Amino acid sequence: MTLYRSVAGLSTVGVSLGHREVGAADHWILSLDPAPVSACTHLVQTPFPHVAISLVSASPFETSVELQPAADAALSGKFGRAVIFPGSSTLTGQLTVGALIESTAIDRVEVLGSGVALSDQIVDTRDFVRPQFRNGDLVLVTMPAAGGVLVPFETRDPTPCCADHK
Repeated sequence: MTLYRSVAGLSTVGVSLGHREVGAADHWILSLDPAPVSACTHLVQTPFPHVAISLVSASPFETSVELQPAADAALSGKFGRAVIFPGSSTLTGQLTVGALIESTAIDRVEVLGSGVALSDQIVDTRDFVRPQFRNGDLVLVTMPAAGGVLVPFETRDPTPCCADHK
């Protein structure tokens, strides 16, 4: 993963607090003060299905003994969903794919089912961007939206599956 480079005074750590949902893990990450340089969520199965976290930070973090295998899995995992990453705080409003890639650690923007987005396409961030690591690259998956813009595939408040079914 390209975000986990050694930097003086910073360390990469795996943390598991037993969060059952990514939203709860996001909330915990975003409450950290000082904020980490980068933070990713990882779905783990050990010792039960939950969300573990990997961080690059100057702050120490502790994980209980029973959740340490999950923290270790997050740290060594090849896949992760980035919550905080270099440039993430600038991803508000609308910007071109080219500007997004140039100003952040995101390596590529893809359109769901269509391949790589063109550099002049507009992304409406909706102020919520959660790219994922894929084969060592940080990739933002988007989808077409009204007005010819792209929006992140993951939304802040997703509709639960079958929410409108009786």
